[in-house]
Amino acid sequence: MATHKLLLLPGDGIGTEVMAEVKRVVDWLDRRGLASFAIEEDLVGGAAYDSCGQPISEEAMAKAFAADAILLGAVGGPKWANVPYEARPEAGLLRLRKDLQLFANLRPAVCYPALADASSLKRELVEGLDVLIVRELTGGVYFGEPKTITNLLDGQKRAVDTQVYESYEIERIARVAFELARTRRNKVVSTEKHNVMKTGVLWKEVVSTVHGADYADVTLEHQLADSCGMQLVRAPKQFDVIVTDNLFGDILSDVAAMLTGSLGMLPSASLGAVEEISGKRRALYEPVHGAAPDIAGKGLANPIAMVGSLAMALRYSFGQIEAADRVEAAIAAVLAAGFRTNDIYSEGMTRVGTSGMGDALLAELERAA
Repeated sequence: MATHKLLLLPGDGIGTEVMAEVKRVVDWLDRRGLASFAIEEDLVGGAAYDSCGQPISEEAMAKAFAADAILLGAVGGPKWANVPYEARPEAGLLRLRKDLQLFANLRPAVCYPALADASSLKRELVEGLDVLIVRELTGGVYFGEPKTITNLLDGQKRAVDTQVYESYEIERIARVAFELARTRRNKVVSTEKHNVMKTGVLWKEVVSTVHGADYADVTLEHQLADSCGMQLVRAPKQFDVIVTDNLFGDILSDVAAMLTGSLGMLPSASLGAVEEISGKRRALYEPVHGAAPDIAGKGLANPIAMVGSLAMALRYSFGQIEAADRVEAAIAAVLAAGFRTNDIYSEGMTRVGTSGMGDALLAELERAA
C-alpha cells in the first residue's frame, strides 16, 4: 500500500481543535490498514505570524510543495486585526492557493436527512440536497492588480480592486465543472454578471465554447449571479454543479452552506492541474467554516467539516474510495443516531462537544468495520 504524504496545518482558533479529531481518524485508518500516511505538521495564519512574523514560513511552503495533500483547519481572529495587511493570517491561505496553483475550489453542499430540520428553509426544499459549487480560486478580484487605496487632493480616498480573468483561467475551471457533472446528474449552471461586467461577458463566452466543443452531452445553463443566489434559497434542488468566479463563488458557497443547517458541516477541496509526468495534482482540503474565535478553546466546535475534508482528500488525492466511503458513512450514521454539537443541536438530540463527536465517529467506524 502506498504511503501518502499529508501535511497538517491546524491554523488558528477552532482549527487546532477540529484537526485533533482528524488525527484520530487518520490513526484509525492507519491501524485498520485502510490507508497509510506520512504526516508532517506546521503553522499557518496567526499562529505562524506569532512565530515568525509571516502568515506562513518558507519552511512550511516547502513542506506544502512536497506533500501529496494538505489539510488546513482555519486562519484568522481578532488578535491579528491590526497586523500589516500583507501579513494578515488570511494571506497565508491565499499564498498556498496561489503558489500551489490551486485554481479549482470544490464546495459541496449536502443536506443529511437527519439535519433537514436544522436548515433555515423548509424540510421539503432541502431534504436530499446535493449541490457542488466549483469556484475559480486563483484569479479575479482577489488577486487582480492594481489593488490600492489612494489619498485624493480633496481629502477623500479612492479604493481600487481589479477584476481580471484570462480565457485560459475560465476554460480550465469550466472543464473541471463539466467533468464532475458527468459523474453526478450531468448538469452545469454557469453564473456571472455579463449584463454589467466585461469579465462576465468573457466568462459566458468561454464556458459556452468549451461546452460546445467537448461537453455537449452535459446540460448547460447560464444564470446571473444575483439570480442564482435567489434561486438557491427559493428552489436549491434544481442545481447540480454551479461553476463561477472567485468572488461570486465565495458568496454563493456560503449561501449554499447555510441551506444544509451549519457552516460547521461542510468540507472543501482546492485542486491544481493534473501533472503530466506524475499524474497527480496538488491539493488542499479545509472546512468551509472559519476560526470561530468566540468558541475557540471551549471544546464546542463541530469537527464534521474537517473530517469530511479528510474524506475528500482520500477520494480526490489518494484514490482511497473505500476509506472515503467509510468516513462519509460514519458521519451520516452518527447524525442519524442523534449526536449533535451546539451549532446543529435541536431538542431531543444528544448534545456533544468536539471530542464527543470525534468519539462517536470513531465508535461508528469501529462498529461498521
